[in-house]
Amino acid sequence: MTALAGGTTAPGGPLLLGVRHHGPGSARAVLAALESVRPAAVLVEGPPEADALLPLAAHARMRPPVALLAHAVDDPGRAAFWPMADFSPEWVAIRWASAHGVPVRFVDLPAAHSLALAEQREDGPEEGRGIDPIGILAGAAGYDDPERWWEDVVEHRAEGGGPADPCAPFAALAEAMTALREAYGDGGHPQDAVREAAMRLRLRAARKEFGDGIAVICGAWHVPALGARTTVAADRALLKGMPKVKTELTWVPWTHRRLARHSGYGAGIESPGWYGHLFGAHDRPVERWMTKVAGLLRDADRAVSPAHVIEAVRLAGTLAALRDRPAVGLAEATDAVRAVMCEGSDVPLALVRDRLVVGEVLGEVPETAPAVPLQRDLDRQQRTLRLRPEAESRDLDLDLRKDTDAARSRLLHRLRLLGVDWGRTVAGRGSTGTFRESWRLRWEPELFVRIAEAGVWGTTVLGAATARAESEAVSAPSLAGVTTLAEQCLLAGLPDALPVVMRALSDRAALDTDVGHLADALPALARSLRYGDVRSTDTAALGEVAVGLAGRVCVGLPPACTGLDADAAAEARRRVEGVHTAVGLLADAVGADGLSERWAGVLRKLSARDAVAGVVRGRATRLLLDDGRLAGSEAARLMGLALSPGAAPPDAAGWIEGFIGGAAGGGLLLVHDDRLLGLVDTWLTGIPADTFTVVLPLLRRTFSAYEPGVRRTLGELVRRGPGSGGARDEAVPAAPGFGEGLDERRADAVVPVLRLLLGLDTPDEEAAG
Repeated sequence: MTALAGGTTAPGGPLLLGVRHHGPGSARAVLAALESVRPAAVLVEGPPEADALLPLAAHARMRPPVALLAHAVDDPGRAAFWPMADFSPEWVAIRWASAHGVPVRFVDLPAAHSLALAEQREDGPEEGRGIDPIGILAGAAGYDDPERWWEDVVEHRAEGGGPADPCAPFAALAEAMTALREAYGDGGHPQDAVREAAMRLRLRAARKEFGDGIAVICGAWHVPALGARTTVAADRALLKGMPKVKTELTWVPWTHRRLARHSGYGAGIESPGWYGHLFGAHDRPVERWMTKVAGLLRDADRAVSPAHVIEAVRLAGTLAALRDRPAVGLAEATDAVRAVMCEGSDVPLALVRDRLVVGEVLGEVPETAPAVPLQRDLDRQQRTLRLRPEAESRDLDLDLRKDTDAARSRLLHRLRLLGVDWGRTVAGRGSTGTFRESWRLRWEPELFVRIAEAGVWGTTVLGAATARAESEAVSAPSLAGVTTLAEQCLLAGLPDALPVVMRALSDRAALDTDVGHLADALPALARSLRYGDVRSTDTAALGEVAVGLAGRVCVGLPPACTGLDADAAAEARRRVEGVHTAVGLLADAVGADGLSERWAGVLRKLSARDAVAGVVRGRATRLLLDDGRLAGSEAARLMGLALSPGAAPPDAAGWIEGFIGGAAGGGLLLVHDDRLLGLVDTWLTGIPADTFTVVLPLLRRTFSAYEPGVRRTLGELVRRGPGSGGARDEAVPAAPGFGEGLDERRADAVVPVLRLLLGLDTPDEEAAG
């Protein structure tokens, strides 16, 4: 339900200030009304269990946007948020009450009931969609855009100073809400009757304590119900027998992005950054906005001058006048920025929307706010490691040879194991060795819920991750799951969990006879062995299991790759690639005698067996060629057999995909080897017309993966015909300007430079030589 602004005040009764959540115009109007009326107490829509947290709103370290977080003690994943920004009317009312020493309370259905009801709604039938009161009022006023109507009626009115009576707008909009409630009833929100009964009971208790001089700040949709005459017995009857759960509440940081409607928050707004600007700019908001936009675009290396700012302000004002708007709105400001500063392009405008219109602001709460022990431990480690949570994505490059970076890596991996995905690993910009690790970090408010959920495993990040790993080792559904868990334990530095995981791994590996499961498990196991040196972990036991697993895969994989359909063949190709990489890692890590040769024998079997799917035969041939275990002439012979007229076109296309598709340098292999390119060209031109459409999707998938330059070169080579480029056999004359043979003396002259570039020699050694 999207709440509206509106309100009323009954003679001698409480002041009902109906608002729209997160509306700067409502916030200013509420502030003016409170300053004028000076109530004896303030009631704000929110869970009453959070009353004890209200004093924290005045803390110097409390910086919105923030949110009240309520979660069930027995099921922390069952949670709800009540976000507030600095331009939220509720937040303004709370801060005003704190500054003036006025008692402030929350008034709504307790979170203990609302969380229990939410679980019932999830298990029950789906409810109908409720009405949008803003949309109805906007349509009645002749607007097709509810946001634009709201800006014209509320935001821009407040900018102009508002009426003489600060309570008049609330009375007018409360009248509109009353008419809507009479026409639409509960508006498709039957649960509101229970909430409003709870509000009335809290309001009666406050009037008994403080008298009638009370101000109530709530969604305007509720104002008619709060002003209705009902009995205490009737309200209590609505709440009787309601389910409840034990809850805990605290303040957590929130973000502008989570206030935006597109993030899924039901009472959100489309432009929290713009609304925050309107609330904070006490004069010349358009000029100040255009200045912000110009600064952002200049930081993005766009040429924006003060003259652009002046012209954009003028254009925005002109557009507002032409559209008969009381003041410049976001639409006019955006159109002016697009025309003047972005030269009509929506690409830089997307940056403005992301960084300014929505914004990346992350709030802050004081350390004295309640938190689960696991959150406390994480906060301590974040401060120690200087890893500040930020709403905006940022990349973090770690050198694991440094103590601080290694500790950061362990923390992030432990959090991922606990389901707290603060960061994810990405491909690094520099070295790809095991001493380097790159992360992309982004803090989301929902992670506080994940931390509360993970609190069942322990009170510290290390203890919780260890307990979770041990539990997962016992319950993992597959062998691959256990090997992945072993890798995670090594990355996260969980020495106490590793023995439990290793026992589970040995037991599963001994009992599992499915070669597919074994092949799936091997890559993670082999990767884990790389971390022994850099992370000071003993991986000897892991190496023994990995080598044994690899031996069983070598025996069982060839038969498992025969007689496969297209989907199973693609899966088999993926497994062959994974095992090939794993064998290389094992040979380097544990020096397994004969394992590489044994695996090369498996690849030779796969490449030569007609019963093996074409995509697997082609990939096995390519892996042998890349490792130098297959001569180019032999690769050409195998390709000729695979592409012979007797081969089924789909199977031949699969062989092509396996050999030159999806691998680095696949296209360059054809560019530099005329024999292979000629074989492919001859096969393609010989495919019957009625079969070509069958293999076309495979061919498109293969060749579309190449770089545009590679595709262009291949096309030119085919157009020019055989012998036009690439590697030449002895019968093909050299191209003009090139010699017939290799000049070894000139080639040797390049070697010292190459050794320097590769780090094999130092400049001092070269000079000494």
